[in-house]
Amino acid sequence: MRLLLDTHAFLWWLEGNSRLGRRARAAIGNSENAVFVSAASAWEIATKFRIGKLPGAASIVDDIAGIIASQAFSPLFVTVVHAQQAGLLAGEHRDPFDRMLIAQAQAEGLSLVSNEGVFDAFGVHRVW
Repeated sequence: MRLLLDTHAFLWWLEGNSRLGRRARAAIGNSENAVFVSAASAWEIATKFRIGKLPGAASIVDDIAGIIASQAFSPLFVTVVHAQQAGLLAGEHRDPFDRMLIAQAQAEGLSLVSNEGVFDAFGVHRVW
């Protein structure tokens, strides 16, 4: 399976946080699965850290790429196609980070690891 981690799933994985669903934890930890972290998640983490909404990210915010590599995850860069698809997504969901993750999951055929049920309305396969 090819997985794209929602930002909270990535952070909870790193923290060993019990809020990460059992099925999600098993999928991420399965070495047969390819796990991706979007550049949009790095942007979200850095932005929310900077404005004080994510103080717990202090230990990773200066080297998110290194942390991704240390977990044997792959970075997923934002392309023009991803951006276009995110901008054109139907629906009222306004979070730009979520919209990008949805578009990337759709475009790349990835299962999205997230507790966000709203993603289901966009036709992505969600693991939780």
